Amino acid sequence: MVPIFVIVGSYLIGSIPFGYLIVRVNSGTDVRETGSGGTGATNVSRRAGKLAGVMTLLLDAGKGAMAMVIANWLRGVMLGSVWMVVAAALLVIIGHCFPVWLGFRGGKGVATGVGVFLVLSPFAVVLIAVLFLMIVWWQRYISLGSITAAAALPLAVRCENAFIRPVPEAAAVMIAAIGAAALIIAMHRANISRLLAGTEARFR
Repeated sequence: MVPIFVIVGSYLIGSIPFGYLIVRVNSGTDVRETGSGGTGATNVSRRAGKLAGVMTLLLDAGKGAMAMVIANWLRGVMLGSVWMVVAAALLVIIGHCFPVWLGFRGGKGVATGVGVFLVLSPFAVVLIAVLFLMIVWWQRYISLGSITAAAALPLAVRCENAFIRPVPEAAAVMIAAIGAAALIIAMHRANISRLLAGTEARFR
């Protein structure tokens, strides 16, 4: 019963559409009708300003971290399996990408994934954050930075475990990282097409 509660609860936490709600309150419009069509921080900032984008980023990361804290706590209390935590990690990101409240049209999962791995493998997040910032500074594409950072996440987890500090349940966290990276990259498929075509919008 507890694993089902954690899995469903993680999905519902991920489904909270903070970006959509911020833009709706701010301007009365649907953020999905403009720009990339997502509910994430980048699209929100284009629609409602940088402050709204930062708020969305923090709240989306917060729900990823919250899902992990709850899952880890319940695992400790109920002596649950580590795979329950892995499932929660992926389900909270899936909830963000496919929120039940918005007809399964949400964001791309980047910020929520950051929140997840801030709990599971924090130094890996630092490593991919540096990579993300370098790519964005160099090429001025948020999407390219996100795709590259997501692809590097499993390697960053491996580096943290090997060179910085042991990652608790490293094998399970690695599987979560691979799953999260694959999902986030898949959610950027339209961006990948635009990058290849040279039509992707640059960050300004």
